[in-house]
Amino acid sequence: MALSLLNILHFRNIDNACLEFSPHINFIVGPNGCGKTSVLEAIYYLSRGRSFRTQLATRIIQYERPKLVLFGKIEDANTLELPLGVSRERSGKIEIQIGGVKGQRVAKLAQELPLQLINPEGFELITGGPKFRRAFIDWGMFYSQPKFYQIWQRIKRINKQRNVLLKAQADYSHIKIWDEELSNLTEEITRWRREYVIIIAQKVISICHSFLPEIELNFSFYQGWERHVPYKEYLIKHYARDMQLGYSFGGSHKADLKIKALGIPVEDILSRGQLKLLMCALRLAQGQYLTETTGKQCIYLIDDFASELDMSKRALLVQTLQNINAQVFVSCIHPKQMEEMYTSESKVFHVKHGKIILEK
Repeated sequence: MALSLLNILHFRNIDNACLEFSPHINFIVGPNGCGKTSVLEAIYYLSRGRSFRTQLATRIIQYERPKLVLFGKIEDANTLELPLGVSRERSGKIEIQIGGVKGQRVAKLAQELPLQLINPEGFELITGGPKFRRAFIDWGMFYSQPKFYQIWQRIKRINKQRNVLLKAQADYSHIKIWDEELSNLTEEITRWRREYVIIIAQKVISICHSFLPEIELNFSFYQGWERHVPYKEYLIKHYARDMQLGYSFGGSHKADLKIKALGIPVEDILSRGQLKLLMCALRLAQGQYLTETTGKQCIYLIDDFASELDMSKRALLVQTLQNINAQVFVSCIHPKQMEEMYTSESKVFHVKHGKIILEK
């Protein structure tokens, strides 16, 4: 599966562009500020219905334009095409079409076009708060467990209702009915997350045998409360504390992935280059597992390819990407930075002042 076509209209500094991509490696080349990251952002937007750079639609829609429009086609191994479309108005209203059918949900869009982003801000996955690693785990859950998204949404709604009751100082008899369902759903989602972390950790360690052979990594999953305590018992035990706080302190919303090297958190011991390779290994492992379990290929967006990595480490990343035969979009400033990745099947797009030209 690959993104074969992308039409961009009024997105950032790109007024209008029609791009036909290679199913292998595509290079987006140009100086800083020219709009090359905007091409990656547009692909991301077509998959997620949102940007990885801002939450404000007004910053993405081109100046004095009423809305942005993105249209793409994804092609499977049998050359069957599926059209996807996203438009967003300045008011924030979004319209999604899949296969020509309007009124689709963002979750359905993401199912059709799975992708991973590797960019300079991606260090947050390792050095940021638990929400980044929780989102990493839940990306995998979304694709590997069909019921995950529905249950995750239900847990969010129940927690919201529970917090309202806690702030109102409600008697536990009024909260108990919510806790029954919440505990069952939380135990289920936690079991899925734990099993997924075990699998992904093994794949990351395998990739890191090449990327970081000098580092012995250890992964552990924190479920969000005491490991051997059933969540129902935990809620009852800490009801008074939650009442005082006005919200549920522990639970699946506090889950985290702990990564250590030599018993020390990796962010305290690894260099910037090593952290980037670990971040890449995490993303690549997820994509590989997605393909193994669903048959879908994951698309990779790599912004500022050369940053933080020397030539030998870039070569390792390139070799891994080529081995998994995934579609890749790479932005870089100088053509020389992509020499080790270029093949006869690659395409090179030059970006200047929002204009995008395919290299012949």
